[in-house]
Amino acid sequence: MNEANPRGVTLDFWCDLQCPDCRTAWQQDLLALRDQYGDRLEIQLRHFPLEKHKHAFAAAQAAEEAFVQGRGWEYVAAVLERVEELDREGEPLLVRIAGELGLDGEELDTALVDGRHILTVDADHAEGKAIGVTGTPTYGIAGARLDGGKSQAGLRERIQQLADQALASPTE
Repeated sequence: MNEANPRGVTLDFWCDLQCPDCRTAWQQDLLALRDQYGDRLEIQLRHFPLEKHKHAFAAAQAAEEAFVQGRGWEYVAAVLERVEELDREGEPLLVRIAGELGLDGEELDTALVDGRHILTVDADHAEGKAIGVTGTPTYGIAGARLDGGKSQAGLRERIQQLADQALASPTE
C-alpha cells in the first residue's frame, strides 16, 4: 500500500478536491500531522474523485498540473478552501486559483483541455478501488487503510499511533 520512504513513513491521502470532509481533514488533521512529524511523514496526495462531485476529476487534473509547476500543495489547499465555489463555478475557478497563486493559469487550462494528467488521476482512482477505498478522505499508512468517509473521529490519533510504530521500527 505504501512505498518505502527513506526519511520516515508515507501517508497516502485519498482525496476528492471537491469534498468538504477532505477540506476538514486537511485543515484539522493533515496540517497538524505535518507540523508534528515534519520530514519524517511524507504525505502523498492520491486522487479519488467521487462521481457525486462533478468538478472533482478536473480539480484532480489541475492539482497535478500545479505540482508540475512547483506549487501543488498550495494549490490543493486553495482548492479545498473553496469547495463550495468549485461546486458553483467549476473549471473557471480552478484556472483563477492558479493565477491567484502565481501559477501559469493558461497552461493549467490547457492541461485540462488536452488531458495530460488524466492517466495519473485514473491510475490513482483505480488503485484506490483495488485496495478498498470507497469514500474520502481515506488514508493509507504502514499497511493500514483508514476510512474517513463516514467519520473522521479518532483518525488523527490512529495515524499518529501507526506513524510512531513505523518510525520506531528498525528498517531492513
